[in-house]
Amino acid sequence: MAFATLPALFISHGSPMMAVDAGEVTDAMHRLSTNLPRPNAIVVLSAHWESDALEVSTATRPETWHDFTGFPEDLYQIRYPAPGSPALAERIIHLLNDAGFDAHGNALRPRDHGVWAPLLHLYPDAEIPVIQVSIPRAFTPQQLFDLGKALTSLRSQQILLIGSGSITHNLRELSFRDPHAAPPNWASSFKNWVIQKLGSSDYTAVLNWKYEAPNPKQNHPTDEHLEPLFFAMGAGARFSVVHSSFTMGSLGMDIYRFD
Repeated sequence: MAFATLPALFISHGSPMMAVDAGEVTDAMHRLSTNLPRPNAIVVLSAHWESDALEVSTATRPETWHDFTGFPEDLYQIRYPAPGSPALAERIIHLLNDAGFDAHGNALRPRDHGVWAPLLHLYPDAEIPVIQVSIPRAFTPQQLFDLGKALTSLRSQQILLIGSGSITHNLRELSFRDPHAAPPNWASSFKNWVIQKLGSSDYTAVLNWKYEAPNPKQNHPTDEHLEPLFFAMGAGARFSVVHSSFTMGSLGMDIYRFD
């Protein structure tokens, strides 16, 4: 059987409200999934699973986890019942171990909204097996890049690799009263810098973002929402922008593709 080679994606998943709000970003996700060959499986590294050790979800059918508070009640009724795949999870663990990582299975981890909120728009039928990989807290950007590189071979087996985070993520700076507020310069300049560096294949600069990017701490007071980008960078090569926008002023909603 011949398989299509799928890209690796970086998706800015934004607020949990993405699950119920339609707009430019969700339209871009729908177009993207329509234009791609249907994946045999999906592997997601989400900003919302930080761990001490490198873990891979091995559950047959993980629960949908509403890992947030203070949102409308209908958001808590959403389920994304896509199956897991213990067999694929074990293959991923072996690939990672062969690449020098110490990876372990986790059969209890539920799916956080960094997984199911974007997948509701990409693949709403929830029929494709989904495996989640954690972000070890001690990992450097280079290690996350190498983690993605270790799984690159899955793309040729028609398996979609996704890093789910946000290109900018400073919750204290958001404009909650005006979701259409213009982005501040510190956010747009950071996003534009990342795109320029990726477009010129200067991945080293992006991995050294804390020292080379403009306003790094203001855009990412903590690292976890940018870290899935490094995973996607390692899993692919040729960079392109699928979508670029801001919401609530400074929350970047970009989607990048690595072929």
